[in-house]
Amino acid sequence: MADREGAPPRAWQRMLSGRRLDLLDPSPLDIEIGDIAHGLARVARWNGQTFGDHAFSVAQHSLLVEEIFVATLAGATAADRLAALLHDAAEYVIGDMISPFKSVVGGGYKEVERRLQHAVHIRFGLPPETEEATRKAIKRADQIAAYFEATELAGFSAAEAVRYFGRPRGVSAGRFDFAPHSVKSVEKAFLKRFEMIETLRAKAR
Repeated sequence: MADREGAPPRAWQRMLSGRRLDLLDPSPLDIEIGDIAHGLARVARWNGQTFGDHAFSVAQHSLLVEEIFVATLAGATAADRLAALLHDAAEYVIGDMISPFKSVVGGGYKEVERRLQHAVHIRFGLPPETEEATRKAIKRADQIAAYFEATELAGFSAAEAVRYFGRPRGVSAGRFDFAPHSVKSVEKAFLKRFEMIETLRAKAR
C-alpha cells in the first residue's frame, strides 16, 4: 500500500508482535524470533515456482540449511548452528529476492540486507559478522540446499543445477525432507529448532 500523498516516506515495517522495525536503521530491540518465524514461513523460495501443494518457504529452507550445515561441519557449535538457521533472517522483512533480480538491483538492496542481518545477530547474541570459516561452511550448506531444491522442487536438470550451485559432495538428498509443508507447521518447526539450539547454547555457557 502506498503512503498518503504528501506524507513523509515510511521506512519501517510493523510486525504482528507490535514492533516497528526501521529498515534504514534497524534496532536489535525491535526484532523478535516469533516475527522472524512467522514471516519466513510465509515467504516462498524460487518465487513460488516449485512443485507441491504448499510453497517451499524460506523458513523450511533455513531448517534444511541448518541440517546440512551440521551434517557437513564436524564440531559445529550451537552458536554456529544458530547463525546457519538465521542466515536468511533478513528476508522476513524484505522477502526472498531471487539471485538474478539481486544482480539487477545491485548494492542498495545488499546494504539494507546487511544492516538487517547485523541487527538480527546482535539481538540473539551473535557477532554482527559471522567468522569467516563458519560463514563459508554456511554458504556451502546453502548451495547444497539450493542444488537439491532446484532439482527436487524447481524443475532444474542436474546439469543446470551443477552449473549454478555446484555439485553436492558427500551429501545425499535422501536424508532430507523436501516436501513443502504448510505455513503453520513450518513456523512451529522453525521456533522449535531455535529453542533447541538456544538450550544447547545455554548449556555450553
